[in-house]
Amino acid sequence: MSLEVEGLLHKKFETENKTDSFQAREFVIQTDGQYPQFVKFQLVQDRCGAVDPFKEGDKIKVFFDLRGREWNGKYFTNLNAWKLEQVSVNPPPAAAEGMPTEEPPFTNFSDGNDMMAAGDVDDLPF
Repeated sequence: MSLEVEGLLHKKFETENKTDSFQAREFVIQTDGQYPQFVKFQLVQDRCGAVDPFKEGDKIKVFFDLRGREWNGKYFTNLNAWKLEQVSVNPPPAAAEGMPTEEPPFTNFSDGNDMMAAGDVDDLPF
């Protein structure tokens, strides 16, 4: 089951050698939204360095698998990350050559009395 989520890299942990042949590294992202969540992911084996290029506070996209297992009557769930990408913040488009960069100021030509009197005739065709 492959999933993905975007968020700010909140915390990176050091790589831990669980056994002589298995290593894992955890990191936490903070999701966007009205109720931000702090979600912990795990990188394993040769993917432990995937979080190295990113610094805390970077917006990243995490591709991960949902893993679950049972051990001695207890159940464990891991979010196993397998790919990380930088989320680029799109800069505003550049103004075309010769085009004004700001809109002209609005001029109000109304005299403040926008209501027509009962005998006035509207000469507008619509």
